[in-house]
Amino acid sequence: MERCVIDPITGLCLLPLTEKSGKLNFNFIDYQTKMSFKEEKVNVTCGKYMGMTVSLWELLMSEYFDEHQRRDIIQKFREGKTNIKIIITTVLEVIEKSVKTTKVVFEGIRDTVTAKQLVEADIITKEVMEDLQKGKITAKDVIEDENVNVYLQGKESIAGILLPNSQIMTIYQARQKGKLMPGTALILLEAQAATGFIIDPICNRKFSVDDAVKAKIVGPDVCQKLRSAEKAVTGYKDPYDGKIISLFQAMQKDLILKDHGIRLLEAQIATGGIIDPVNSHRIPVHVAYQRGYFNEEMNTILDDPSDDTKGFFDPNNHENLTYLQLMARCVTDPSTGLCLLPLKGKGHKININDNTWEKFKTTTVTVKYGRFKGKHTTLWDIFNSEYLSEEKRQEFFKLFKSRKITIEQLIVTILEIIESKEIKQQAGLNFKGLRGEISVVDLLELQIVDKNTYNNLINGNMTSTDVMKMDSVHAYLQGQSCVAGVILQPSNQKLSIYEAQSNGILTRGTALCLLEAQAATGFIVDPLKNKKLTVEQALKEKVIPPQVYEKLLSAERAVTGYTDPYTGHKISLFQALKKDLIVKQHGIRLLEAQIATGGIIDPLKCLHLPLEVAYRKGYFDAELNQILSDPTDDTKGFFDPKTQENLTYMEMLGRCVKDKETGLLLLPLNASPKATGTKAKMYTDTEIKQEFEKTSVSISVGRYSGKSVSLWDLIHSRYFTEDQQLEFTEKYRSRTVSIETIITLVISTIEKLEKSETPKMTMGLRKPVSAQQLLDSDIIDGDAFKQVKEGKVAFEAVTQHEPVRGYLKGTGSIAGIKHYPSQKVMSIYEAKNKIG
Repeated sequence: MERCVIDPITGLCLLPLTEKSGKLNFNFIDYQTKMSFKEEKVNVTCGKYMGMTVSLWELLMSEYFDEHQRRDIIQKFREGKTNIKIIITTVLEVIEKSVKTTKVVFEGIRDTVTAKQLVEADIITKEVMEDLQKGKITAKDVIEDENVNVYLQGKESIAGILLPNSQIMTIYQARQKGKLMPGTALILLEAQAATGFIIDPICNRKFSVDDAVKAKIVGPDVCQKLRSAEKAVTGYKDPYDGKIISLFQAMQKDLILKDHGIRLLEAQIATGGIIDPVNSHRIPVHVAYQRGYFNEEMNTILDDPSDDTKGFFDPNNHENLTYLQLMARCVTDPSTGLCLLPLKGKGHKININDNTWEKFKTTTVTVKYGRFKGKHTTLWDIFNSEYLSEEKRQEFFKLFKSRKITIEQLIVTILEIIESKEIKQQAGLNFKGLRGEISVVDLLELQIVDKNTYNNLINGNMTSTDVMKMDSVHAYLQGQSCVAGVILQPSNQKLSIYEAQSNGILTRGTALCLLEAQAATGFIVDPLKNKKLTVEQALKEKVIPPQVYEKLLSAERAVTGYTDPYTGHKISLFQALKKDLIVKQHGIRLLEAQIATGGIIDPLKCLHLPLEVAYRKGYFDAELNQILSDPTDDTKGFFDPKTQENLTYMEMLGRCVKDKETGLLLLPLNASPKATGTKAKMYTDTEIKQEFEKTSVSISVGRYSGKSVSLWDLIHSRYFTEDQQLEFTEKYRSRTVSIETIITLVISTIEKLEKSETPKMTMGLRKPVSAQQLLDSDIIDGDAFKQVKEGKVAFEAVTQHEPVRGYLKGTGSIAGIKHYPSQKVMSIYEAKNKIG
């Protein structure tokens, strides 16, 4: 032991192998120094060791010192530059300073939490906070209290699914493999998001919603709904004052549906308590009352749950349960401690050679714009300027080195980049788009102005006002009028879309479609005040109700852009449609409205585009153009309440009249909600509900197999989305479909969902592999993939075929050793030790 040294990081005793030079290594502490420090006792007056007599060695190896501090003290001691007495004084000063300056924080759900915040939430006492500040106890000591830890981190939500064969699946995997219904899976994922994180029970990792999509724990098809549920943790934004509000407050302001909010609140309470989104931790019930995050009425609802408030579903016995009840039926994974629901049965540096460097340094360039204007400038100067990114420099150098570009071409290209960047910064050369300003350089690139107009503007022969007066330019920048409102006949009274709905002139579904078209083409319109408003502004000015706020925000992304959950990049409406981020029928309706009002909108520049430019940028394609050019009833997404016809948006605009005062397009309707061309009565919501409730439907599959269930209950079951429910209601209200047709659609949808339980995933070497991945890797052919997708062949049967099985599982490596003549089987390592 006396020949050992001490590692200053861990304090462990190590046997040194001396270098040939015999040179001392001051990175380690010799044994004699350690024993000297151990024998020296110190009285400590503050911090963790307050009132205790502790060895100097123990203090030096405590959390108050890092490796560098220890190394410095030991080295000075060994060199004789300091002594034990001075070291004790230094150590005590370091401890005292650390106690005074260290701010104690705790890890909350998404942010750090201070001791003061915990006191204010009645989670710890003032005495505990004072002990923390004095250093008597540490944050680690506090969170060892289970109650405190639950308020900070919560209890585990239902993390995944446990199959009978003991295989663990994520919720999303279980949905993809048909083990869970889409609705059931979505509700469980929303509960995860609303209680803290999306969970991967296989790797025991927690993710925010966006990170979960990037890690492919969930798919992009549920991203938006899970982001909405995640606001129960991070907070909702009050559209009136911009403040962060809680889940309960958002419910009270009708920002989310009551049933949905109750489900998420109940999940929070079951996993540790209501979450305070401002302070990022859970809080006791009495504190939630004080902060307005809960009330007696909601407490009563959750204390005595009926079937209406049992928002979760047990897939084993088809019962509706509270989240707490469902958690009680779960098992704990012994390896991770997670709660599982059991189911039965960087760029490289450029190396420029001397010849190239000399050529760039001796080539002079004349620059018309920016900081090089009128100066003696070389190609080397502009090549290494702020106008080019590192990636551009690499790209140009490789082209020049491979002789794919001449020095003259390189100069022209760089000068164009400088001109473009400088012109974009000149205020007189920018134009107002749907959101923000657009440079004339962008207009030229997007073929909205030609080169002649561009040059005239740059040279001062035209002004930006002259350019804006050009009809084509104005249409692309600002768009043409959407259906801005309604004009009643014969009174000529103007109404906004929402006012028309409130007065019974428009149904809720028709009004929502028209408002979504407004949002997706630029702005919500107030036809009375001739004002164009963002969705948030429209809510503040009460042009729209809070009930449609979230839906219109979603539609507004057709202008401002969607976020690609995999890359985080901003993408267009068409690109979001192709990535299944929005429902196809919904996306087509919004795209058609954009085209009818000026062209497809570029979310990066926020203006309408010429059709050929939209093709080039990937914002449109020939297939969709064909669909919109030859519309059927399926793609006619708008409804004329006057004639009861389904129309395209262009056809709807054609039936509008232009308001002489504002130039806005208004839809002419009769003052009575009954159309003049028909005597058909429009059903109210209550009448539709009564009609659907008294209509019984016999179901032969799924949870309702062998039962007779009301049409209303079927439509509002987990088999159907909120949009589908609304569609059934509106079509029946407008008499475009009969109740018999709705029954047929409902039955076929349920049967299709139940049959979709065929697994489309199988285990590879380390993780699940999809049929699509096997096709992409040429392991199965297109015919086999099609048969699996259509349900004609079981995916499991395909994966058992050779060579598919070989690609998935391999053919086996040399696994071990068999010893003769004993016939004993051994591992490779065991054989090495025993046989040699």
